[in-house]
Amino acid sequence: MTLASSLKAIPTSSNNAETKSVSILGSTGSVGCSTVEIVSHHPDRFRIVALTANTNVEKLAEQARALRPELCVISDPSLYSALQEALHGEGIEVAAGRDALIDAARRPSDFLMAAIVGAAGLEPTLAAVERGAQIGFANKECLVSAGSVMTKAVADFGATLLPVDSEHNAIFQVYDSDRTETIARILLTGSGGPFRTADIATMKNATPAQAIAHPNWSMGQKISVDSATMMNKGLELIEAHHLFPLSADRIEILIHPQSVIHSMVEYVDGSVLAQLGSPDMKTPIAHALAWPGRVSIPAERIDFHTIKDLTFEAPDETRFPSLRLAREAIDAGSGSQCAMNAANEIAVRDFLNESIGFLDIPAIVEETMTRMGSPNLATLADVLELDLAARHVATDISLSRR
Repeated sequence: MTLASSLKAIPTSSNNAETKSVSILGSTGSVGCSTVEIVSHHPDRFRIVALTANTNVEKLAEQARALRPELCVISDPSLYSALQEALHGEGIEVAAGRDALIDAARRPSDFLMAAIVGAAGLEPTLAAVERGAQIGFANKECLVSAGSVMTKAVADFGATLLPVDSEHNAIFQVYDSDRTETIARILLTGSGGPFRTADIATMKNATPAQAIAHPNWSMGQKISVDSATMMNKGLELIEAHHLFPLSADRIEILIHPQSVIHSMVEYVDGSVLAQLGSPDMKTPIAHALAWPGRVSIPAERIDFHTIKDLTFEAPDETRFPSLRLAREAIDAGSGSQCAMNAANEIAVRDFLNESIGFLDIPAIVEETMTRMGSPNLATLADVLELDLAARHVATDISLSRR
């Protein structure tokens, strides 16, 4: 199952005049807040069905009062009373816990933004897939952890995955899905993060504050650390491998420090098509929200008169071993990809807590992958079992490095 074939599940009768009902899973995170901003900018185009958050009751309640959803869910059950009190008298249904989150994903809506960070978003995203939803896919970890399970479900239930990661959204915009035989390769661009030119000694002593200080993008802490280790590019490589019907050796990572070109597709005749834009997640979010149409957004536009250089360079896999680990995971199979993602989430958590060093992150991931091997993952239960086991292994390895 590929992204290209999944797109054919959407009727072509959709048009800009219709009001689209929208659910946002993870509405208080970076992608979720940007989605809320775009929806608020076009009140006649979008109607909110459900909003969910992990623990940020105050922000969720603020969004609910502004957007008037049918349902608000807080994932942490201990915060149910707080959310209920915050929305008392508003006429908005309130729920809490994992089952409520999955129910929110199942509630009918024209479009669902899957913006829950990490593997925690896997079950609710699959629940949306199983109702044949059109899904704005901002959670790359779902495809990394459960690529074959997810893509099979998309095919079985007629769902649509619309990529929201800026790189995959860029590829989608210039990818000829009807003539894939004409495509030579994908060029997946990345800024290189805050340590693009740093030496090993600097990276060894890097602090969380330095790692999350991305030079171009404003993102959440976890994805910012992933950008600093370049694990983000590794995860995106695996995501692209699942979304687009090309072998991994035809997906190239290219460092582009200016973050103007978000990715490119090269065709067999030598033509290279690129998607350009400001480094603002609202652009790919708006593209997915309005697809197959377009919608204006409150965001800065590119000023071509101020762009002096567009430069490119090959990534350094010695300083950034996460790229090598991602290719090894693709070669090994689904189990290795799942273990890689789980271990990375644990290692990033511990780095942000200042329990381990920056260079410990890829080391923990690699050792976890070695210990776990790559069992075949045929079902969601397989994925969840391996994900949990890999987290335990990564935690033990992390503890041993302190």
